[in-house]
Amino acid sequence: MAEQWATSPGADGGDERGPGAARGASLGVDLHLEPSGPGVRRGLTDALRDAVRGGRLAPGTRLPSSRSLAADLGIARNTVADAYGDLVAEGWLTARQGSGTRVAERTVPQPAPEPSPAGRRQGRPAYDLVPGTPDLASFPRAEWLRAARRALTAAPSGALGYGDPRGRPELRTALAGYLSRARGVRADPDRILICSGFLGGLTLLGAVLRQRGLRTLAVESYGLDVHWNLLHRSGLRTVPLPFDGLGTRPDDLAGTRAVLMTPAHQFPMGVPLHPDRRAAVVDWARRTGGLILEDDYDGEFRYDRQPVGALQGLGPDQVVYMGTASKSLAPGLRLGWLVLPPSLAAEVTALTDGGGWSSGVLDQLTLAEFITSGAYDRHVRAARLRYRRRRDALVAALAARAPEARPTGIAAGLHAVVRLPPGTEQATVRAAAWHGLALHGLSRHRHPDAVTDPLDALVVGYGTPPDHAWAGALDALCRALP
Repeated sequence: MAEQWATSPGADGGDERGPGAARGASLGVDLHLEPSGPGVRRGLTDALRDAVRGGRLAPGTRLPSSRSLAADLGIARNTVADAYGDLVAEGWLTARQGSGTRVAERTVPQPAPEPSPAGRRQGRPAYDLVPGTPDLASFPRAEWLRAARRALTAAPSGALGYGDPRGRPELRTALAGYLSRARGVRADPDRILICSGFLGGLTLLGAVLRQRGLRTLAVESYGLDVHWNLLHRSGLRTVPLPFDGLGTRPDDLAGTRAVLMTPAHQFPMGVPLHPDRRAAVVDWARRTGGLILEDDYDGEFRYDRQPVGALQGLGPDQVVYMGTASKSLAPGLRLGWLVLPPSLAAEVTALTDGGGWSSGVLDQLTLAEFITSGAYDRHVRAARLRYRRRRDALVAALAARAPEARPTGIAAGLHAVVRLPPGTEQATVRAAAWHGLALHGLSRHRHPDAVTDPLDALVVGYGTPPDHAWAGALDALCRALP
C-alpha cells in the first residue's frame, strides 16, 4: 500500500488535504502513514502501531473517526474499524463512547542526563561562573512583550516578506541613533547590517576577507577559541599580537592586513586599549589600507567612569564595528549588527543577498521599538547597577576571605580575572568543580601561538547567576580558592 496522507478538515470548515484525502471527512487529526504488508488491514495496523510506538502519535492524541480515515485513505470503513479494534486489544489505543479513539496513555522512559564535565562526581554544577552570558532571569519579558505588540501592530504587511538583506530599516535606523549616542559610533543606517549574532557577523567578514585574498588575520593573545576556530574554518590563519599592561601591542601588525580586537575592554583580561595604541592601530589601518574588526562585546557595562568610546569613532573608514544584544539582553535572540566602512559595505551585503544571515523580522522590529521607546536604555541602566553590585560583592569577598587572589579588569564587563599564585590554576579549577562551580581558567583563553608569558588566573563570570544565587556562588568560589 503506498504512502498516504490522512487529513481532516480545519477548524474553519476548510478542507486542507494531501494525496489520498477525501472530501467531507469529520473532525480529526492529520496523519502521515506508510502502510505496508501483504494486506490493507495489516498494513494500516502496522503503520498506526509504528506511529504510536515511535512517538509520532503522542499519548492522548485523538484519531480520526473510522469513517473519516477510510474516506481519506480510500479504503473500506470496516478495514479501519478492524485496525482500530486490533490496536485497542493490544493496548496501543483506547475507545470510549463520546470520546472517540485515542492513543493510550503510557509512561515513556526518559534517558538519564549526562553529567557535566565540571562536576561528574556531584552531578550538574550548582553555580555557573563561566563568562559570556548575562543574567537570563532578568530578561525584561513584560517590556519586550509590550514592544513586540506595538511593533507588530505598526508593521506594514510588506515587513513580513524577504526584504532587504541588510535587515529591517526600522532597526538599522534605531541602532544608528543609539550607537552614535551611547558608543560614539559614526553610523549611517545604510551601512548597518543586521546579522545572526556575533558569530554570524564574523562568518560573513571571514568570507569577504578570503575573497579579497587574505590568508592571515591578527588577533589578541587572549580571546575566545570559538572565534579563532571559526576564522580557521574560513581559511584564515590567526596570528596573536603581544599583550602587556597597556593592552594589545599594535607594533607587530606589519605583514597583515586585518586585525580582530576588543579595544574598549579586552576579553578576558579587562584592560582598555591605551589611547596611544588606539591612535596607532587606526593610523596603521589608514597607512596600509588595513581593516580593524572591533568587537564591542560589553561596551554598555562600565562602572567606575564614563565608558570608553568605540574605536570606530576614530576611524569609521577603517573599522568594522561589531555589536550584539547577547550581553545586554540575551544571546538566544541571535541579534547582532555590523557597522561597515564604505569600502566593505557592498561586498558584505552582496554575500548576504541569498538570505539566511539575518535574524527573524519580528525580533528585529521588536528591538527597534524597544530602543526607540527608551526601554532599552532603562534596562541597560538597571542591569549596570545590578552587575556593579555583584562585582563589588566579589571584590569584597575576595579581600576578606582570599586576599592572595587579586581581581583585575573589573572596571567594566560581566567578569573579573582573579590572579592566583603561580602554578595553582589547574588545581583551583578542579577544586571549583568539587564545590559545584563551573568556571574557566585563564589558560583556556590563551591563543596557542601567543608569545605573552602565561599567567595563573581564573576568569570569573558574575553575570550568569540569578540574584538569589549570587551569595552562594561567592561562598563556593572562596572555598575553592587557594
